[in-house]
Amino acid sequence: MCRIQRGKPLETVFSRVLLLLLVGFVARVQLTISELPDQTIMFAINQEIGVPGWGVNNSDYCFWRGIKCSQNQSVEMLDLSSRWLRGNVTLISELKALKWLDLSSNYFSGQIPAVFGQLSELEFLDLSANKFAGTIPKELGGLKNLRGLNLSYNSLVGGIPDELGGLEKLRDFQISGNKLNGSIPQWVGNLTNLRVFSAYENFLEGEIPHNLGSVSGLELLNLHSNQLDGPIPESLFAEGKLEFLVLTQNRLSGTIPETIGNCDNLSSIRIGNNNLTGDIPKTIGNITSLTYFEADNNNLFGEIVLEFANCSNLTLLNLASNGFSGIIPPELGQLTNLQELIVSGNSLSGGIPESILHNRNLNKLDLTNNRFNGTIPVDVCNTSRLQFLLLGQNFIRGEIPHQIGNCVKLLELQLASNYLGGIIPPEIGRLKNLQIALNLSFNHLHGPLPPDLGKLDKLVALDVSNNRLSGPIPAALKGMLSLIEVNFSNNLFTGPIPVFVPFQKSQNSSFAGNKGLCGQPLSLSCGPYGNDQDSYPRKVSYRIILAVIGSGMAVFVSVTVVVLLFMMREKQEKSTKDVGVVDDSASSRPSITAGSVFVDNFRQAIDFDAVVRATFKDANKLSCGTFSTVYKATMPSGLVLLVRSLRSVDRTIIHYQNKMIRELERLGRLSHDHLMRPIGFVIYEDVALLLHEYMCNGTLAQLLHESSQKPDYEPDWPTRLSIAIGVAEGLAFLHSVAVIHLDVSSGNILLDANMSPRVAEIEISKLLDPSRGTASISAVAGSFGYIPPEYAYTMQVTAPGNVYSYGVILLEILTTRLPVDEAFGEGIDLVKWVQYAPVRGETPEQILDAKLSTVSFAWRKEMLAALKVALQCTDATPAKRPKMKKVVEMLQEIKQN
Repeated sequence: MCRIQRGKPLETVFSRVLLLLLVGFVARVQLTISELPDQTIMFAINQEIGVPGWGVNNSDYCFWRGIKCSQNQSVEMLDLSSRWLRGNVTLISELKALKWLDLSSNYFSGQIPAVFGQLSELEFLDLSANKFAGTIPKELGGLKNLRGLNLSYNSLVGGIPDELGGLEKLRDFQISGNKLNGSIPQWVGNLTNLRVFSAYENFLEGEIPHNLGSVSGLELLNLHSNQLDGPIPESLFAEGKLEFLVLTQNRLSGTIPETIGNCDNLSSIRIGNNNLTGDIPKTIGNITSLTYFEADNNNLFGEIVLEFANCSNLTLLNLASNGFSGIIPPELGQLTNLQELIVSGNSLSGGIPESILHNRNLNKLDLTNNRFNGTIPVDVCNTSRLQFLLLGQNFIRGEIPHQIGNCVKLLELQLASNYLGGIIPPEIGRLKNLQIALNLSFNHLHGPLPPDLGKLDKLVALDVSNNRLSGPIPAALKGMLSLIEVNFSNNLFTGPIPVFVPFQKSQNSSFAGNKGLCGQPLSLSCGPYGNDQDSYPRKVSYRIILAVIGSGMAVFVSVTVVVLLFMMREKQEKSTKDVGVVDDSASSRPSITAGSVFVDNFRQAIDFDAVVRATFKDANKLSCGTFSTVYKATMPSGLVLLVRSLRSVDRTIIHYQNKMIRELERLGRLSHDHLMRPIGFVIYEDVALLLHEYMCNGTLAQLLHESSQKPDYEPDWPTRLSIAIGVAEGLAFLHSVAVIHLDVSSGNILLDANMSPRVAEIEISKLLDPSRGTASISAVAGSFGYIPPEYAYTMQVTAPGNVYSYGVILLEILTTRLPVDEAFGEGIDLVKWVQYAPVRGETPEQILDAKLSTVSFAWRKEMLAALKVALQCTDATPAKRPKMKKVVEMLQEIKQN
């Protein structure tokens, strides 16, 4: 009880008590009123855009996923990234205390709300990877506390508003992947706190601001794929803080500034596909942190500076398609981290640099189209990691060393257009990983074709044309199960052509110029003994006549060959000088024989000539798959396309052009969110190009296996599970309409701006042989590591085979392991590595990617459940594998639970 003080009237005491109660009540009411606005707004936002999980188990919005509140319950952080959301986000502007707003990777569309400019406390705004259109609101210039602004990968148009010049605290400014035009404002160079400026893949023009970097510690500048001209400003290197410089695919001119050497932290310099001239400054040797240097497709000249040898961290050096002369400095052999050396399309001479070949990390050596002479070093494969050896179009003499068989990792071997003599060493048959191409054409090779080549069961393209090879084409070449493109023309081969699908599907020209050959596809009958090479008739008189004629023509042929080779060399050198020069005259346009766009919305925006020209530039090449090469093509209208150039199978397609058009139109009408549907095609000469929408996030393979180099892009488990479900849904839909995919692999899964997967190459199954509508595995093996074991004997692609390949993808998603990795051991792929885990004493948990499985018990539980699905899909018995529809159901159940 309260003690009443003496001398105080009773009513006075009660008055004070009442006053205290009233003050407390008012305080509570005021607190409730201050809470109501954000609480009401949050429930209204949830009602508008429907965020999964919000309010389900907790009505306190401050504990909802992606939200952080202050002590007075005001929302300060709202992270709704990667939730597949859509709807009106204008209400968010009522959260006046908001400091962090991330709406990236969703489906929000329409104009960016101008009222976002009223969020005066906002420090970070990320609206990237959505479908926002219109111009950048000038009202955003009112966000005086803003430190990070990311509007990349939307459909924004117009210029960069001058009102943003007032964002003095801005450190990170990203507007890439839009349709912005105009110039880069000078005020960007006045932002004293700017550290990152990224505006690539737009239509920006004019010069790079001359003051950019002069007053700030700029660390990253990425402006590739615009229409910028003028010089590279020296101011970029004034503060010496720059770490990443990407200016590729513009129209920049002038020289590379000497001051570039001031930036000793610069790790990446990418300035290819411009009009830069002059030599490379020797100050480049000061940049000890340099990892990537790409300056291809410019007009640079002089010698390759030996100062590159000081860049001990250099991993990639690309100087292709310039005017460099002299030799490759032997000092570059000191670059022990060098993985790729690309100097094709220059005027370099001297011998093949042996010091570089001794680098055990070397993965790619491209000396194509230069003036290198001498011989191929005997220890050419001293490096165990060499995968690409490209020496074509040079003056290399001597023989192909037998030690070439030691290049066991080679994927591509190009030795065409040299002066190599001797025989083809049978040791090439040991190159079991050779996959992309073996090209020995236009040399002086003689003797028989070694049967050992038949061991190259992954090889896609073989070209031995224009040599002096003789004897029969070995029947052992039937072992080349992946072969698609062949050329045996202009040799001295005799006898019947072996009955082998890739041979019979080739054009006549692939075997022309061999007077002794007969059989299909040549229109020369081999007679009653045509199928028996051992009993092929060889009359003595015929051989004598040939010998007499041959001896009489030998001198004439030799002289003719030499003259032709020099003429070809002159033509090749002339074409090299013309690389990158686009002539828009009518005479230079590709001869387009057919083309069609199936989607009305794209018809006016697609230029067939621009599509074809885009495939002429290596800079546009995105990937090279089993059946096609993929390019990025930007139309004059601004539309960006993904163009798939089919390999030699397109010759078959052209014979069935009308059927092809009907198949493409049918596939184009397949409506599913997880399929890459064709939107059109172009045929020029004997090449077929298929047109698709461009996917900005690349392939699933890149996301899984290249994210280790970019930790910020590491996909979490919910993202991976959503991708896995999407791929399964796409394949299940294909099976429901009787379409079997020929090459299910993570490299054929593309990701759009919202990380939603699209299964690509669905049209290939109908185009490889339109006369049958099916595909034999004897001609097509798919991607290595994804091929089901039964294909080795059934020789036919099937729906259960697709399920197996999908299971491999699911294992990739769960383990972040490659389908084939030498770390697994000899003859062991990812499936066997997982199956053999108990033998190694490993638990299922140890198989999973620890970066994900250790985050939470819930994630680990879901991953283990998905692992069981993957094991069912990769069962050795096709009949035991679930159907794709069932796979979808199992994965969706995992996600829901």
